[in-house]
Amino acid sequence: MQVKIIDHPLIQHKLTLIRDIKTGPKEFRELLEEVAMLMAYELTRNLPLEETEIETPVAKCCCKVLSGKKLGVVPILRAGLGMVNGVLRLIPAAKVGHVGVYRDPETLKPVEYYCKLPTDVAEREFIVIDPMLATGGSSAATIDMLKRKGAKHIKLMCLVAAPEGVHYINEQHPDVEVYTAAVDDHLNDHGYIVPGLGDAGDRIFGTK
Repeated sequence: MQVKIIDHPLIQHKLTLIRDIKTGPKEFRELLEEVAMLMAYELTRNLPLEETEIETPVAKCCCKVLSGKKLGVVPILRAGLGMVNGVLRLIPAAKVGHVGVYRDPETLKPVEYYCKLPTDVAEREFIVIDPMLATGGSSAATIDMLKRKGAKHIKLMCLVAAPEGVHYINEQHPDVEVYTAAVDDHLNDHGYIVPGLGDAGDRIFGTK
């Protein structure tokens, strides 16, 4: 199972609060945004740099800046929307695409219904975001869409993953790195992550 678990103490602390059934929608949204920003910090650790000369109030010096790598953020609707602002707080210049995929409650298979991406897909490194990686079907379908549009560099970021979902992404897209704050125990008969945190979309938007 190829997965990178981001185990920073702040992330793990906030994840515990997110999991708690007593955490309401307002706090859930705020915590999810904070964790998304912290996770994005780890995902962008290896972005390329180049040197530039600037002048400080004291002297001229050579400093490092990002070398112009273009980034894109693609939340999977609807729950992925809860993580977008956190990522954009760290990477405000990133462009945002949207992919709509839902899981059929009978077959648990992904159904695609929407896709809107930046026009320069082939030039960008994309971060696909979704709080939950359960069966992996929705994430795999989203990555399929991005690749069909020309994307060549994709990472997947999720808050909580099931081993089944990680294995599925590894099999379907071995070139895609998976980042998560936790790999939980298993999926139940309804395809929910155990112990998980419930339905992320319902908890973000206060719906049932």
